[in-house]
Amino acid sequence: MKKKVFGVLLLMEAMFMAISTIVSLCYGEADLFALLVPTCIAGACGGFLFWSDRKNKGSLTRKDCYVIISGAWVVFSLFGMLPFLIYGTTENVADAFFETMSGFTTTGASVLNNIEEQPHGILFWRSVQQWMGGLGIMLFSIALLPSYNRNNTQLFSTEATSVAMRKLRPKTQETARGIFLIYAILTAVCVLFYFIGPMSFYDAVCHAMTTVGTGGFSTHQANFAYFNSPYLEYVASIFMFLAGVNFALYFMASVGEWKVFRLNEEFHWYGILTVVLVFIFYLMLVKNPSHVLTAQMPSSYEGAFRAALFHVTSIFSSCGYQGSYCDYVGWGAPFWIPTAIMMFSGACAGSSSGGVKLIRLIIAVKNAGNELRLHSHPNAVLPLKVSSRLMSMELVVRVLAFFFIFALLFLAGTFALTLTGMDFDSAFGSCLSAISNNGPGFGITGPAVNYADVPITGKWILSVLMLIGRLEIYTILLLFTSHFWKLR
Repeated sequence: MKKKVFGVLLLMEAMFMAISTIVSLCYGEADLFALLVPTCIAGACGGFLFWSDRKNKGSLTRKDCYVIISGAWVVFSLFGMLPFLIYGTTENVADAFFETMSGFTTTGASVLNNIEEQPHGILFWRSVQQWMGGLGIMLFSIALLPSYNRNNTQLFSTEATSVAMRKLRPKTQETARGIFLIYAILTAVCVLFYFIGPMSFYDAVCHAMTTVGTGGFSTHQANFAYFNSPYLEYVASIFMFLAGVNFALYFMASVGEWKVFRLNEEFHWYGILTVVLVFIFYLMLVKNPSHVLTAQMPSSYEGAFRAALFHVTSIFSSCGYQGSYCDYVGWGAPFWIPTAIMMFSGACAGSSSGGVKLIRLIIAVKNAGNELRLHSHPNAVLPLKVSSRLMSMELVVRVLAFFFIFALLFLAGTFALTLTGMDFDSAFGSCLSAISNNGPGFGITGPAVNYADVPITGKWILSVLMLIGRLEIYTILLLFTSHFWKLR
């Protein structure tokens, strides 16, 4: 059964790669061969796996589900990097794998210093990777796996607290199609609004895919700053915010349950924190110009507000776009801590964003508050509720364990990167950005530069961290435990 599923996944990747090949054909550029060959390879491998296991009607075990989810991003990256290697977009396998893993995990960290020299088909494939990866985990958990395992909710139980633990529709496949349709419509609307502004249709499509997928790849080296358009930055800010909302809320609203936005506590936190953080960054930009080191600063109050809005929505949603005035490293040290906190947090669970997700922070903060009250009232019974739903102690323990493991991985990753020769600021920022799937880091990987100067060993380390962060840590770490492989 696993062979059949991997076959279907490879066929899906081949289909999207074929679309990129068509783009190359339309522009008549030299990347046609570099895209056509991997398309045929992925299609042939996928077809072989599916055909050889087509008669298998068995069901997937829990172990199978974890292996498929973990292996999918690796397999996608191995096949997805072939166009970069064949065309010569990257110089070596490490760079190609890093670029592709960054795309599929929607991290948005790039090693390319010649983006505008790349042909249209290659750049379109980079954008497609982020659009595919943006809703990838959700599609696996509520679309693919329910067909084989009725107990699939255990796979992402730490993320499921933001969604009612019930089927959103009688048929799970209907739910998956509905959420995917909303994802596609949001992308199409984003294309329209980008195209109305100073973007070509090609740029509008590519940037809409990386905006809604919260990936941050661009078709220009200067990223979003290339367009130097207040209109586009406001539009991007709106859609980055929308992409950070739990897509299950959109789905429930689409079937008439609009009250979910009013009742969902995580959504309230997301909206309030966005407003508060925009206000804080706006004040810092306007009132504290003495902290600025090297970055170009907005020359008006509107420019400062736009820079604050774009920066907050870009980092909070883990999109990682760089706008006209969004070099937070150049802004100075006071801007680094709140930026790092947003990277760590991420937006809502069930969205295409990265980070630990706000729902976990809400549970952790409420649990800390209860612990403080228990010191004064040791016999009190203090239930922990989120969105009027009682959170079990088992769930709270899992959330706290998640934070502990996240911290250990972050410290280990930072230490490992310093061993490769990176300075502490760069290692710290790069590790946080990778495991939070954000993109820009600090130091040599800040928003004004990229990851080209990271040592090859460091790129492999960061690639692993991107995968671990995208798959919610447990999915990957379970593969390295002996008891997991004893499961039947």
